[in-house]
Amino acid sequence: MLQPIEGLGVAKVVDSTHSNFKKGDLVWGWTKWEEYSIINDPQMLFKIEDTEVPLSYYTGILGMPGLTAYVGFYDICAPKKGEYVFVSAASGAVGQLVGQFAKLSGCYVVGSAGTKEKVDLLKSKFGFDEAFNYKEEQDLDAALKRYFPDGIDIYFENVGGKMLEAVLSNMRLNGRISVCGMISQYNLEQGDGVNEAIGR
Repeated sequence: MLQPIEGLGVAKVVDSTHSNFKKGDLVWGWTKWEEYSIINDPQMLFKIEDTEVPLSYYTGILGMPGLTAYVGFYDICAPKKGEYVFVSAASGAVGQLVGQFAKLSGCYVVGSAGTKEKVDLLKSKFGFDEAFNYKEEQDLDAALKRYFPDGIDIYFENVGGKMLEAVLSNMRLNGRISVCGMISQYNLEQGDGVNEAIGR
């Protein structure tokens, strides 16, 4: 029998025996994507207190992607005004937020993405200073040097592999890397990249 997909969602409580939730409450968190669900362990559900914003925000900026971007950028990277920031997979739910946080912090920010449309979106809608299509770059190291001639202060890592290897040789002294994901490596039997990082 097919099982429903599980993921982030917004739901309305239709009945509850749990002391934290009552009928009519709106919640966000880890749910099944189906019309009705029975949730026996609500540890990953959070009551929505503010309904003045669109409920979809709780699966984005006010939910897991927003928290991941905020903590990964501000707590891990501790940005300073004027620093140089690179975000890989920058058009994703987390990456686009990191880029906007970087701009709000007064940083120069460049993102990479895999299509011209995503690159255009990063620059026109999300305010990135520059963006490039990594698929069109023969040499990632040269691409990074083109956008960061003085090096990278902060790298928000979503890709891994060859991109990470290229970034490591372009990091500035006291640079910081927040590792959020390594999408290029998830389906490989043996990982690639970061072969020459030791001793640089």
